[in-house]
Amino acid sequence: MNVTTPASGPADRRAATLVMACLGVFVAYLPVTTVAVSLPAIQSALDATTAQLSWVQDAFVLPMAAFILTAGVVGDVHGRKKVFQAGLLLSAAGAAVALSAQSVQVLWIGQALAGLGAATLLPTTLALISHVVPDHRERGKFIGLWATSLMLALAVGPLVAGVILDHFAWRWIYLPAIPVSLLAAAVAARLLTDSRAPFERRLDWPGQITASVAITALVYGVIEGGADSFTAPKVLAALAVAVVGGVAFVLAERRSDSPMLDLALFRSPAFTATTLVAMITFLALIGFFFLLSLYFGMVQRLDTMEAGWRLLVVTVCAILVGGPVGRLMHRVSARVLITGGLVLVSAALFSLIGVDADTSFGSLALRLAPLGLGLGAVMTPMTATAVASVPYHLAGMAAAGNNAFRQVGGALGPAVLGALLTTRALDTFPGHLADAGITGATGERIVSTADQGGLGAVAGLDLGADTGRAMGALGESFLDGLRLCLTVAGSLTLLAAVVAMVLLRRPRGAGGGHSQIAASGAVDGGASGGVTTASVSGVGGEG
Repeated sequence: MNVTTPASGPADRRAATLVMACLGVFVAYLPVTTVAVSLPAIQSALDATTAQLSWVQDAFVLPMAAFILTAGVVGDVHGRKKVFQAGLLLSAAGAAVALSAQSVQVLWIGQALAGLGAATLLPTTLALISHVVPDHRERGKFIGLWATSLMLALAVGPLVAGVILDHFAWRWIYLPAIPVSLLAAAVAARLLTDSRAPFERRLDWPGQITASVAITALVYGVIEGGADSFTAPKVLAALAVAVVGGVAFVLAERRSDSPMLDLALFRSPAFTATTLVAMITFLALIGFFFLLSLYFGMVQRLDTMEAGWRLLVVTVCAILVGGPVGRLMHRVSARVLITGGLVLVSAALFSLIGVDADTSFGSLALRLAPLGLGLGAVMTPMTATAVASVPYHLAGMAAAGNNAFRQVGGALGPAVLGALLTTRALDTFPGHLADAGITGATGERIVSTADQGGLGAVAGLDLGADTGRAMGALGESFLDGLRLCLTVAGSLTLLAAVVAMVLLRRPRGAGGGHSQIAASGAVDGGASGGVTTASVSGVGGEG
């Protein structure tokens, strides 16, 4: 069935769509933390270098960031139900390849397939919800549950990995995604109603190619720059390609009759604000979670399950507040919710600067809980405002654009903050070794190992009686880098709060942003599917 107009439909159809959308985003995000906490086990089993290991995670993130925009267009053209099912099958295929991997290169392929599946699922799930719940006030509750499912996947991932790694080999962390994805695809065939954009759209190949080139080159350049040097020829070349690709993408979208991301969307302050907030926030937070996992392993010497319980504090708090925030959105403006949530996140990040090797679970939880509460207050209104800031028939494009910028930020976060941490830690490492009484040839050997193989390589050295003191010095150096990164991450989320406060404003003379969206949707009905100035100029930002 091909539906081209919004309709609330019967309650059972809406319930089925919500369940499938939540399951889809859960499948998309489950590999993020499951794989992240399993990297030490993967490195040991496959004898991977630090550089090879970094690309295990990035092989998932890159296709996720590069193809989200195209996935939204494909859903508009060929039907969102079909694309949703394809995303689930890609996720299952990626997990199956990774499950059978005997080398790190094959693991990259599996991660890339799973990343493509995630890129397909994210905008499609939001577009499915927007189709069956056209009223923005009611939709906020549905998107709140969607965001809760996303956070639940991040919470469950470390626990699943911890249980599996305690009893089985690392590869079995990929098994749960296979039956869940296949079962969801089969159920979707019976329960979901298909929908497409109510106007003719075409695949935008120039936009897709230039966007993929720009995003891939940018992330590659930042990752390699952090691992090597930002003045290295390959890094400079990658960053130059990213700039050229970005300019080419803007030109391609301006000239396209059916752009995959109509640049006129950015005339809406609400869409612009939520896009910038998503990118800045995820750069800070995904980078922070990456460093927090390293802190648990390298400084506090916790196993995977112990680290998972601590990470659960953040995600559980975010889940608890996510649902109520979705119901509050028609009473409290998105500007207040997003700005307040980001300020709380920033304060929590600054408070974490005081942690050390002996920080207890309770003391850490008091700092992590506000971070989770703030994150939960931001996720739902940020996503709902991005989708509601454009006419309903452009929900897929808006969702895809918001998710694409979010994933670019998420891909850059570990690279940027990881580079800062490594640089700072290596600068202070010799001094901490000297303070611990390790000098001479032994000290030089340890510093040389850290310079060549990274901080983690020091743990593999046989230092005899000096092992304890060396590990203590390594922990202190790591904390120096972590404090710098927390300062940067806290400042970035504070910047995102300022962006939200400035841009998420109700237009003067507007009786309500969303009422104008509905009106503009009637105006914007051209066959090309482009967003006219009239369709976005009156979009309000108060959610």
